[in-house]
Amino acid sequence: MIGKKSEIMITTIIGKDAECNGDFSSGGSVRIDGTVNGNINVADTVILGATGVVNGDIEAKVAVIGGEIIGSINAPEKTELTSTARVLGDITTKTIIIDENAIFQGSCNMNQDVSSKRPKPNSKAVKAGKKSAKAAIDEALRATGDGSGEDSSPLYESGQISQNE
Repeated sequence: MIGKKSEIMITTIIGKDAECNGDFSSGGSVRIDGTVNGNINVADTVILGATGVVNGDIEAKVAVIGGEIIGSINAPEKTELTSTARVLGDITTKTIIIDENAIFQGSCNMNQDVSSKRPKPNSKAVKAGKKSAKAAIDEALRATGDGSGEDSSPLYESGQISQNE
């Protein structure tokens, strides 16, 4: 896990040889090294070990996936796919970490409103961009060959480019 090191208090463990058929829920954190055939609803963190298999959806604050899941993951805070992870389903989370060797086939929704968080451009940068664009146009017009410069351009004549920009 990236950032601050926080200890997770695991309250439930499903061992390597265990199999759970049906939906599973827990009020704490869970580590799964066995098989769960059903949906998982956990109040805190789900850790799916490298030998763990889930055939169903996972709902938890944080999901750390090292095994195989065929189903969707809804982890509002963070989802991490380790190098041994194999996820066939959609992920909804705020933060996602995917190891380069993980397998993920599905879509990811990161719960962020893109339109409202776009920064406004710096006015100095916009002015500098306009100046450099005008200089590039002037140079291109001079290179086209009639030697008269900007007045002979159809863009200037049509009013699409003003000489004051």
